[in-house]
Parts: sequence; structure tokens; C-alpha cells
Amino acid sequence: MTTASQELLLSRIRDVQDYPQPGVVFKDITPLLADPKAFTVLTDALTEICVRSGATKVVGLEARGFILGAPVAVRAGLGFIPVRKAGKLPGATLAQTYDLEYGTAEIEIHAEDLNDGDRVMVIDDVLATGGTAEAAMQLIRRGGAEVAGIAVLMELGFLAGRSRLESALRGAPLESLLTL
Repeated sequence: MTTASQELLLSRIRDVQDYPQPGVVFKDITPLLADPKAFTVLTDALTEICVRSGATKVVGLEARGFILGAPVAVRAGLGFIPVRKAGKLPGATLAQTYDLEYGTAEIEIHAEDLNDGDRVMVIDDVLATGGTAEAAMQLIRRGGAEVAGIAVLMELGFLAGRSRLESALRGAPLESLLTL
């Protein structure tokens, strides 16, 4: 990705102070999504990562990972699989609980959407602490597929999510378009 492309993406991410709680600076990507040029640059960059990795499917993490991952899957000619919060998918699912800063959360996936031999790219907007991405990788592997990698729009380096994911990646790449 070129420096100009990175600057375009960064210029379309708005900082929202004290959201969702005091002391937090929320990175709002809605201005980026509203700009067709910036959204296309983002989609193209994530698509290139998927193609380069040999991915056969894309997993998008609820909810902004759906917005980013679905057009990438279409552009790359790959299937798209949503990873949802617990209780949102009908039928049989695989579930994975993971730790949050205060408490726990649970995500689910339809296992029948994964096949042996699938190489799955996990896409999300932000890598923060890495808990959701780590849980998604566990679900993908439990479903019989391989993790092709993780691709995110931005990585919040100060939260050390990359360090948390190092062993769970098992050599698969973690690519962030922007590191903040």
C-alpha cells in the first residue's frame, strides 16, 4: 500500500473523544466508508492481502468486519462467513468464549460453512487487544480449516494485540494497513 493511500485512509478516520466511556478515543471509520474513493482503496488493499495469502474464504468479525470483509470476498471471488456474537446465528454453531478487559464474551460461527482445506482470512477494522481475533482463529481451526492470516484496517499498537496473537497465528501473517 502506498503512503498516499495510507494517508487517504488515515484522513478519513475520525477520533471521537471519551467514547464509549471517559478516557477512550474511539476510531470512527464511518467517514471512510462514506467516501467511495477511500472505501475502494481499503477494499483493494484488503483484497490484495487475501489473494496473496491464497485464502479461499473470508471471515468478517461482527460488526465492522462484515462491512469490510464482504466486499473483499466478492472482489477476490471468495466465500464470506460472518463470525457473530453468541445467539445471533440460527442452527448449529461452534462457540468460543474469550476474555475481555472486564468479563467475557462469546462468538459463534456456522461450522458447515468451513471445509477441510479452506484457508481463511480474518478481516476486521481494528486490532486492539486481540481477544476477538484469537477466538475467531480457534473457531476456524475447530471447524477444520486453516487460518490464512489476519488483515485489519488499523492496529492500536499500544494495546499489544499483535503480541497476544503471535503464538495463535502459528506463522500466519498479521497485516495492518495502519498502525496507530
